Amino acid sequence: MSTYAFGRFARAPQAGVVATLLQWSELARQRRQLRRLEHNSLEDLGIDPSAAWAEAARPFWDVPTGWKR
Repeated sequence: MSTYAFGRFARAPQAGVVATLLQWSELARQRRQLRRLEHNSLEDLGIDPSAAWAEAARPFWDVPTGWKR
């Protein structure tokens, strides 16, 4: 096995961890912003306020199924 191939495979899990952490960070940021929107703003966007607040209350590691690869 070549050194290049070994190095490529050795870095792959680390890249996955970094990508997951970045995804969780972005999701947490979006949920904080959603929590800050007022009732009227949510209605203007066509979002049910109770559904928005339920989504905002989910933990950062609870990724929507559409996001999973």
